[in-house]
Amino acid sequence: MNNAPDADFLIFDLGNVIIDLDYPKALQRIKEEVSTDFHSRVDSFYITDFHKDYERGIINSSQFREEVRSYFQQSWADQKVDELWNCLLKSIPVQRLELISKLRKNFQIGVLSNTNLIHIEAVNRILQNEHGIENFGPLVDWLFLSHEMGLAKPSPEIYEKMLGDLGTTGDRVIFFDDLQANVEGARAVGIKAVHVTGPEVIFDYFKNV
Repeated sequence: MNNAPDADFLIFDLGNVIIDLDYPKALQRIKEEVSTDFHSRVDSFYITDFHKDYERGIINSSQFREEVRSYFQQSWADQKVDELWNCLLKSIPVQRLELISKLRKNFQIGVLSNTNLIHIEAVNRILQNEHGIENFGPLVDWLFLSHEMGLAKPSPEIYEKMLGDLGTTGDRVIFFDDLQANVEGARAVGIKAVHVTGPEVIFDYFKNV
């Protein structure tokens, strides 16, 4: 493989690396459901402690939904909470899946994502609806999800756990993430990490491979 990166494992974040996200759209959608008195809470929704607890698996989906209802002082049904929570999820461009499939011929491919069960179930539905694939099982060799690991990026522990499971060292891994803090967290434990600042970054990185 000409110009192949010197690595054995390629690990990708999900949000804005494999699946597109639209946070402004999601925040606006939630604001439509609450009074203006709660708009400042909407803006802080994704950095709440209960969100962080949910993505580390400290609380389950039922507890998370209750926290959302309490936070916004609403009596939303579970389905409504899930709809609002998932509205930031967009599409999974087929070109990204094609790139992963191509790379998998020469590397072990994995996902490392700060996520949660409601989102993962929604992402799997998007995979099914858009590409006829039930989940990421057929697409990657490794799946590291924060809510299953009890850990979250950018803590060093999640990267160290991943390396332990891979049975390798950081210098044999290239990690792609859209958040600078997560890139720096990976680099701090010796992983080669790439900051994905736009949709063309991963394609540019592998254009000569």
